[in-house]
Amino acid sequence: MNNLPKLAITMGDPAGIGPELCIKALIKPEIYQICNPLIIGSAAPLKKAIEVLDAKDIALNIVKDMQQAIFTHGTIDVLEMGNLDFSQVTPGTVSEICGDYSYKYVETAINLALDKTVDATVTNAICKEAINLAGHNYAGHTEIYAHLTNTTKYTMMLAHGPLRVVHVSTHVSLREACNRVKHDRVLEVIQIAHKACQEMGIPSPKIGVAGLNPHSGEGGMFGLEEIEEIIPAIQSATSQGIDAEGPVPPDTIFPKARGGWYDIVVAMYHDQGHIPLKMEGFVYNKAENKWNDVSGVNITLNLPIIRTSVDHGVAYDQAYKGTASPSSLINAIEYAAAFAKKGI
Repeated sequence: MNNLPKLAITMGDPAGIGPELCIKALIKPEIYQICNPLIIGSAAPLKKAIEVLDAKDIALNIVKDMQQAIFTHGTIDVLEMGNLDFSQVTPGTVSEICGDYSYKYVETAINLALDKTVDATVTNAICKEAINLAGHNYAGHTEIYAHLTNTTKYTMMLAHGPLRVVHVSTHVSLREACNRVKHDRVLEVIQIAHKACQEMGIPSPKIGVAGLNPHSGEGGMFGLEEIEEIIPAIQSATSQGIDAEGPVPPDTIFPKARGGWYDIVVAMYHDQGHIPLKMEGFVYNKAENKWNDVSGVNITLNLPIIRTSVDHGVAYDQAYKGTASPSSLINAIEYAAAFAKKGI
């Protein structure tokens, strides 16, 4: 056994692109130069993905525990979860059974990390509707991880190259997201962002804090959240020695961050942060009617374990067609391996 970090990689929804992405990522020999990857999933969808991709040189090593894994390029180690029959999977379709399996993959990965069997976890996309149909009442991966690790203070970070964003709120309605822009939560996310940047090797990070309203409220003309909540939170952060600036108008903060003004941006809600990151990382080729690239990584900060993820969804429309881009999964694996080596 080498000393590379051991990663538990969940397969994601069996009816989505997760199985294909697992095969496409682990076909690459460079992945085995940075980590020991173990897929937490089901063999049947992975075998179907191998067939679709005509990846005849790839074998699966079905294991019951980590000790049976061989971590050798050309053979993908799979911790089998329940012997899912592929006849139970309808590609591209929301289903209770796929929701149940995809939840179990995540739960198993978390437990492996909590008991130190693996050094980090990486997640493929799940369907929130499917896991809730199966009786697992969570808004998404972030909430599953927080609950199962007993974490109360956490946030989602998206990253693409030097562009990074964390969120005050994520999987709630826009109306509720506005209600959650409160001093204590904004300050908490600024603090988590500062700590994360330092752990990533940025000793004195510059943090840009977005406003909530157009023009950051224009002195109260378009809303009072900046005056009553965001500015006081920034002042509290700066009094602690954190280099935070804002509230910067939401329509200009991301071009500034892209230009190097900030090391990380605090967004007030889900889409405010997600849209600019995906504009950077998702590249569609209209002439060929396909995605040239789907890059970027989703990281849950302030957990007791490492969790990175793809920053896209299940892409049911591309399931088992051989067209999905593995870039985001590869990014997530690279981040997880790097974090594990640093002990983050």
